[in-house]
Amino acid sequence: MNVFIIGIGLIGGSFARDIRRLRPDTTFYGIDANESHLEEALALGLIDKKSDYSELSVADMVIVSIPVDVLVEELPKILDVVNDDCVVFDGGSTKSLICKVLEDHPKRRNFLAAHPIAGTEFSGPSAAIENLYAGKTNIICEVEKTAFKLQERALELFQDMGMRIRYMNPQAHDKHIAYVSHLSHISSFMLGKTVIEKEKNERDIFDMAGSGFESTVRLAKSSPAMWTPIFKHNKENVVETLEEYIQNLQKFMQLIKDDDYEGIYREMNDTNKIKEILNGIPLNNSKTVTNK
Repeated sequence: MNVFIIGIGLIGGSFARDIRRLRPDTTFYGIDANESHLEEALALGLIDKKSDYSELSVADMVIVSIPVDVLVEELPKILDVVNDDCVVFDGGSTKSLICKVLEDHPKRRNFLAAHPIAGTEFSGPSAAIENLYAGKTNIICEVEKTAFKLQERALELFQDMGMRIRYMNPQAHDKHIAYVSHLSHISSFMLGKTVIEKEKNERDIFDMAGSGFESTVRLAKSSPAMWTPIFKHNKENVVETLEEYIQNLQKFMQLIKDDDYEGIYREMNDTNKIKEILNGIPLNNSKTVTNK
C-alpha cells in the first residue's frame, strides 16, 4: 500500500507510526510545506521518501493533517489528481465548511471526512507517538458520500488502530466539538494570558504553579497556527459556547461577591457529575491527552 501523508506533524506522524506497525509492507510518502519537517520525518522513519502532488496518482491512501484553512484550499487539488481507487481522509477539527467545499467535487466519493479526537499540546514530527489513537473516538461525517469500498478500507484501518467510530453530520459535529474541545483550548489560552499578565515574575509562576494549574493551562502550549483557523471556521458555535461560559463565570463571581458559599458549594457539587460522564475515558499522561 502506498500511503501519502500531507502534513507530517503530530496527527499525520502518529498515523504513520501505527500504520507501519499494522501494515509493515506500506510505503510512506511525505508532503509538507516545511522542508525541515520532511527531513525530520525521514530521520525518524515516519516516511520513506519526500514527495509532491505530482506523485499522488500512485496513492492508495492519502492522510491530510494540515490546518483547516489550508485544508479547504488543498483538498480539491488533492482529489483532482488521485486515482479512482484512492481514499483520502482528513483530521480537521471542523467539518461543515470542508464538506461544503467538496460537495460538488467530481471525486467526492474518494473523500472521507474524519476527525480523530486525539492529540497532545505538542507539534511537529517528533511529537508523533505510537498508539495515540487507541481507545479514542473518530467522528466520521457524511459517510454515505464516500464510495463503499473506499470507506471500508479506511474504517478497517481505524478499527485495527483501536478507534471507536461515531457517525455525525457536519453541523452537529461542529456544534458539539465547540463545547468539548474548542472552548477548553480558549479557556487554557486565556488562563495562561491572565497569569502571565498578573505575575510579571516568571520565576514566581514556575515556583508556585501546582499540578492543577499545569494541567489546566497545558493546552495553551498548542499551536496558534492550527487553532486560529479552527476558531475562524467554527466562529458561530465558538461564540455561543463562550457566551454561555462567560455567563457561568460571572454567576460564580457574583456568588463570591455575595458571600454565598452555599451557592458556590452547590455549583461545584452539581458539576462533580462530570466525573461520571468521563469515567469511561482513559486518563493518560500529559503527552498523550487532548483533542484536538
